[in-house]
Amino acid sequence: MSSLCIQVINPNTTQSMTDTIARVARAAAAPTTEIIAVSPTQGVPSIEGHADEAIAALGVLEQVKRGREQGVDGHVIACFGDPGLLAARELTNGPVIGIAEAAMHMATLVATRFSVVTTLPRTLVIARHLVRQYGFTHHCAALHAIDLPVLALEESSGLVQEKVRSRCLQAQREDGCGAIVLGCGGMATLARDLTQELGLPVIDGVGAAVKMVESLVSLGLGTSKYGDLAFPREKKITGAFQHLN
Repeated sequence: MSSLCIQVINPNTTQSMTDTIARVARAAAAPTTEIIAVSPTQGVPSIEGHADEAIAALGVLEQVKRGREQGVDGHVIACFGDPGLLAARELTNGPVIGIAEAAMHMATLVATRFSVVTTLPRTLVIARHLVRQYGFTHHCAALHAIDLPVLALEESSGLVQEKVRSRCLQAQREDGCGAIVLGCGGMATLARDLTQELGLPVIDGVGAAVKMVESLVSLGLGTSKYGDLAFPREKKITGAFQHLN
């Protein structure tokens, strides 16, 4: 019987990406940790902008509510935009960790400066907002985009993986960074090989978030219910969102 159960949420609806994220999460987890990988029943196939994030956030809340009802110990939001993170924390006592937040925190523990390599240029704005929000402006050396969509990471040609590698090498060469954060859940499988090749920490947020949830639970720490992250005030939700009641 597992001693810990973590719900890992892929906020998009692409099952192959959920499967990839699940493999990485299970590889990072302790042997006694059960990983339940899920994705929304409806939403967007990939998250590449503000509108996509807004739609995906509702799916995240749906899954967090289900996970809480199932008795999971904590939740991971496996999209680099961390969609719906604070709202999700309101819905549960267990820790909820976003992969961007986790990866950036981990990077500052092993290097003084880190760079981010992500997918489309338009998502650089979202990443930059998160860097500021999490207080890492002075730690972030640069942000890079490979200029390919998220779902290209699911293709088997190797083109996207090579572009990620090339950008990481560029960051190492030009940015003066000591670590690199991979800015998409779909890049998670690349971290170990890139770490070995580059000789510096290349951090995947999925594994980082799983280990953070494990650590918080083992310390007896969950989401504070004192202040703004208290459970939402009770009110009737109607229409298309009534399943969130």
